[in-house]
Amino acid sequence: MDFNALFTTQLDALKEEGNYRIFADLERRCGSFPRARKHCDDGEREVTVWCSNDYLGMGQHPAVIQAMKDAIDECGTGAGGTRNISGTNHYHLLLEQELADLHGKEAALLFTSGYVSNWAALSTLGSRLPDAVILSDAGNHASMIEGIRHSRADKVIWRHNDVEDLDRKLAAIGPDRPKIVAFESVYSMDGDICPMDEIVEVAERHGALTYLDEVHAVGLYGPRGGGISEREGLAHRIDLIEGTLGKAYGVVGGYITGSEALCDFVRSFASGFIFTTALPPAVAAAARASIRHLKQSDMERARQRRQVARLRARLDQLNIPHLPNDSHIIPVMIKDPVKCRLISDILMDEWGIYVQPINYPTVPKGTERLRITPSPLHSDADIDYLLEALDTLWRQCALAQAVA
Repeated sequence: MDFNALFTTQLDALKEEGNYRIFADLERRCGSFPRARKHCDDGEREVTVWCSNDYLGMGQHPAVIQAMKDAIDECGTGAGGTRNISGTNHYHLLLEQELADLHGKEAALLFTSGYVSNWAALSTLGSRLPDAVILSDAGNHASMIEGIRHSRADKVIWRHNDVEDLDRKLAAIGPDRPKIVAFESVYSMDGDICPMDEIVEVAERHGALTYLDEVHAVGLYGPRGGGISEREGLAHRIDLIEGTLGKAYGVVGGYITGSEALCDFVRSFASGFIFTTALPPAVAAAARASIRHLKQSDMERARQRRQVARLRARLDQLNIPHLPNDSHIIPVMIKDPVKCRLISDILMDEWGIYVQPINYPTVPKGTERLRITPSPLHSDADIDYLLEALDTLWRQCALAQAVA
């Protein structure tokens, strides 16, 4: 059998739909964020990155860089094994203490990524709690969906951010069955924020465990960066708060926080924790430095809020369509995969602006977009230049008709 032909057939179909992904060959330069070096066939050029999830530029922060360097000098590079077999390092324990404190919880548990922490925690809870039902928001991330699927627990989907629908579906489940309500605070593609207080109240009324994904909110919201749950004063009422170290904290890794018993339960039974090599100690040290900095510094968050508001206001003035929301994520709507790719390519090739097109399956077909994430390190001049580029493209007749 010609397996390569089978692969190529499906790849060709993906290209025809306009959903084939092409990676930009970029090189981040220390101290220059949001600038990066793009490697091209004919050489190199500088581009400005407008779609990074390093939301606050902490991957370039001197304290974070120095903490990683110091830990490498002390410990070397890798962890040396799984957490169960020689891989647990003092830096891991210090970071878990820092994360538990961030969310006001008894304990925390590290994973190699936010995807793995969701997959491992949800699959473990769903499979090990007898007769469990997981109620999942319709907008939940793929990592949550995969964790729920892998658990083989009964699954109920409730309409996105619809608390009344959640209430009805919880009421329809037997009172003696363990119920887990899984939802996110900030949804990464539309940038909308959940009605957290109402969700928590409904879950409590039905005796359900609350599972909150804060990956696009930690570091960014709340007086110490604890996320929307901290900002709204609800963290103490949520059973499990999951987050990432790879976005606002600028490093890599995922985690869960909760009671000692909950974290020990996941630690003891989650295959995604037990059988994978631990994060390098230097990564844990850098993440801890980033969290500690953002617990006491609001400068980065305040500057980011200013730049987000400035860009939104100017997009409105220019009549460039973007989804309204209360978060830091600005989705500029194109609604066509081919045109989305085309606009992204023009911005890169002619303007030196990097905004990755977001197409299916990341977003539903017909909702293709450019997902823009202003950071505190984007200058006013950067924003003006981006707006000039977008306005120029929208004034071109063919593109204007394509996105109308």
